[in-house]
Amino acid sequence: MSVSVLIVTLVAFVTPMVLQRFKISVLPTAVAEVLVGIVIGKSGFDLVQTEGVLSFLSNYGVIFLLFLSGMEIDFSLFKKNNGPLTPLARKKAANAPSTSPVQVAVVAYGGSLLMALALALLFKFSGLFSNFVLAAILFSTVALGVVIAVLKENELLNKPLGQALLLIAVLGEIVPLLCLTVYSSFVSGKGESAWLIFLLFIVGALIFKRFRSFFTSLDEINKSTTQIDIRLALLVITTLVVLAESVGAEDILGAFIAGIVIKLLQPAHSTQEKLDAIGYGIFIPFFFILTGGKIDIPGLLGSPKTLILIPLFFAAYVLAKVPAYFGLRQRFKRINALAGAMLSQTTITLVLATLTVAQNLKVITSEQSGAFILAAVVSCILGPLVFNKLHKPEPEDLKKTKVTIIGVNLVTINTAEQLNEDWYDIQMYTNWKKNYKTYDYRDNVHLVDSLEPKDLIKEQIFDTDILVLGHSDVDINYSLALAAKEYGVERVLTRIQNSDPTSMAEMDKRLSDAGVEFFTTFATTVGMMRAIIESPSTLDLITGDSRLYEVVVRNSKFAGLELRKLPFIKEITVSRIFRHHKAIPVNGNTQIQVGDHLLFSANKDIVNDIRKKISKLNDYE
Repeated sequence: MSVSVLIVTLVAFVTPMVLQRFKISVLPTAVAEVLVGIVIGKSGFDLVQTEGVLSFLSNYGVIFLLFLSGMEIDFSLFKKNNGPLTPLARKKAANAPSTSPVQVAVVAYGGSLLMALALALLFKFSGLFSNFVLAAILFSTVALGVVIAVLKENELLNKPLGQALLLIAVLGEIVPLLCLTVYSSFVSGKGESAWLIFLLFIVGALIFKRFRSFFTSLDEINKSTTQIDIRLALLVITTLVVLAESVGAEDILGAFIAGIVIKLLQPAHSTQEKLDAIGYGIFIPFFFILTGGKIDIPGLLGSPKTLILIPLFFAAYVLAKVPAYFGLRQRFKRINALAGAMLSQTTITLVLATLTVAQNLKVITSEQSGAFILAAVVSCILGPLVFNKLHKPEPEDLKKTKVTIIGVNLVTINTAEQLNEDWYDIQMYTNWKKNYKTYDYRDNVHLVDSLEPKDLIKEQIFDTDILVLGHSDVDINYSLALAAKEYGVERVLTRIQNSDPTSMAEMDKRLSDAGVEFFTTFATTVGMMRAIIESPSTLDLITGDSRLYEVVVRNSKFAGLELRKLPFIKEITVSRIFRHHKAIPVNGNTQIQVGDHLLFSANKDIVNDIRKKISKLNDYE
């Protein structure tokens, strides 16, 4: 170990803490690490030597970076539902925008790729940068990691705009990476064996087939002292990286394919968290910091031509993504199309990897490489900043969860009153005129002539996200529950009651098979009485200001945190945690995982803020 390793390790530790301390949220950590590398490297105090151990750590950092980039791809976006659609699903599909996020992304990136080619030609004919292919690759890249971080912070990953931007970023890594691999093969004199690159995909497919059920049976073989899931990931990385080098391809392509393979194997979220910890906690910071450390800014500033290249390269990064605006405009508002285009011009991840390859091939000077990097750093600062400033929620992003309640009585009215109107659009229906007249002062209470399923479908009453059947006639609840599920309502909740055990068992089975959530008054009362006896505070929960809530943990900054260390633990009481549909024992030392369902009680005045904190999609950063 050398002093240089110690310095870089210290800088990697301090940099994110400084960003957090001074609340510098507009600057991605990767960009900050490049800037710090510039300060401690050739351009600054020249404190580190980039050879030896540091060179290995940097090289493995870029491999791990591309591996994790491959794992970021959400393949569910490419899936088509080939099964039969329910009537409600068909109606939603017919009313959905004609242009899907996939179509938007393909058009947007296709246009950007053509623009990158045109700009590369312009640079070649002007004599500013003669390597046409390399320029086109660099101008067409998108920083997938940065885009994902911004989308997470804005809770857009599951929204159509977020999906479109994610796909643009995915294409902005896959296409340039494949082009870089083919280009480097020909430049290095191995063009005749370029077809061997397909072996990477074949081997990747074989690995996927062999380990397809690996993670589902992991609990039987994994131990804290073995971490077999991580060992498999490292085996796949090493296999495909070594194979890539053997067939004349770039090792980063092998790493990227390895990430795709592991993603397709569907590892547990905890496995992904551990891989992120290894990558972003150990190897990747070395790559970013040493990239900055190798940049010679005094040398760049000493060359008038290179000095001109920095703003020109930055302009090219931005102009190359102008066509993305027109692709996004097919579906999204003008302001969001512009915001998305600016975010898609963000580039650094693959730029750094590409420039590393180009320097190894000796097809680019250090001055030109530095100009590309500095321009990429500016793009990473400007892109997220402009996006956060311009982005406005799309109308489809503001839709509340629609709750339809059939049956208007004291129970259902009070239930509706206690549901948060900021989250739910609640509509109530009854066929009893007496009950309607009692509650007709409420705008969301409606009288219907018939509760026949065909009539409710015709009146679009079944067109809802959640259907609650609280009618006093249990037979009506039962028949409507089955009809609603057949129609395609995602969640149906109903009360049933039947004194005949045989008939009740049959009803239970039919409702369970249909996916209906149901309860009986007797079972609910017994369960509540038992809970009050075992936990006297349950009565306060029922009758007092505190109420019972459920929230899904999405905020990754709470992952691995013990319950007793939650910043708001004194304000809530966690009674159950459901993980993978199973209840787990709960105590102060229980560690939370992303995806956990927390069942907790809290005062209604503070619950909104707590639910937002827990369920917000966010990174550690």
